[in-house]
Amino acid sequence: MVESKSVSLRGKNILGLEYFSPDEIELVLQTAKEMKNIISRDIKKVPALRGKAIVNLFYEPSTRTRSSFELAGKYLGADVINITAGSSSIVKGESLRDTLLTVEDMGVDAIVMRHKAEGAPEYATKVVKAAIVNAGDGAHGHPSQGLLDLFTIRQYKGGFKGLKCAIIGDILHSRVARSDIWGMRKMGIEVHLAGPRTLIPRFLFEEKGIFIHDRIEDAIENADVINVLRIQLERQKSGLFPSTREYARIFGLNEKRLTLAKKDVLVMHPGPMNKGWEISPKVAYSSNSAIQEQVRNGVAVRMAILTLILTGGKSNEITA
Repeated sequence: MVESKSVSLRGKNILGLEYFSPDEIELVLQTAKEMKNIISRDIKKVPALRGKAIVNLFYEPSTRTRSSFELAGKYLGADVINITAGSSSIVKGESLRDTLLTVEDMGVDAIVMRHKAEGAPEYATKVVKAAIVNAGDGAHGHPSQGLLDLFTIRQYKGGFKGLKCAIIGDILHSRVARSDIWGMRKMGIEVHLAGPRTLIPRFLFEEKGIFIHDRIEDAIENADVINVLRIQLERQKSGLFPSTREYARIFGLNEKRLTLAKKDVLVMHPGPMNKGWEISPKVAYSSNSAIQEQVRNGVAVRMAILTLILTGGKSNEITA
């Protein structure tokens, strides 16, 4: 198991990659590598978190994130409960504070939380003593996705220094984009952005070390990695771009545009995909695509996060 005398996440809240140091990111990635060995076994159970209780508290729909956190906790031997807004007292008008206090009174050790409001997980840290893991708060951040994206890039590219990554699409509404930008820059990846000007936050134009392009072709030229973002129609107001057909024509990643990147370019997408809009089906399922591998890596990274915050990652009961 990865151990460090100077770096530890034990007892810490996971709120955003802007709060991580490069050494802390490295600790998660190294731990996730060992966790991936565990989930490839026939018997995936280890007792690292035996006796620990984890609640997944999701105020927004999720398939990949919630399921992978649930599996991560169960593979590590923890007791895991899922609470969703539509099937709890939240629909009766219970406040976030009261829900958090109710969950804490049940004796939980960690709360994995997704909420539509930016800052909700940080607020939760002021209400309860249980460790809080941000599983997505509005358009602010999605740290576990950012970490699994870095883990996937290292798996295919061997490292980070000198790589060029193009992040394409709806950056304005994307918590994934923000976490990727924070994490990639800390690890030495050159970040290029492209999308409709209406979908790029103004503050990014003032950030040093970020290259913003009006044309997708300029962003992906000679890119080592392309991360395509989902068009988040459920968060958008009308008028941000003419139509999905027009968006696909100007900003969609297709086979022709892919040839502008390096031959071994790695294509990623946080999912779910709007195939035919932001990415063509042929690119999504091409030999360059790591989209399905991202799903597999998500479980390993989330196992690492839970282990590191609840035990410090030093349990002798974890073997790889």
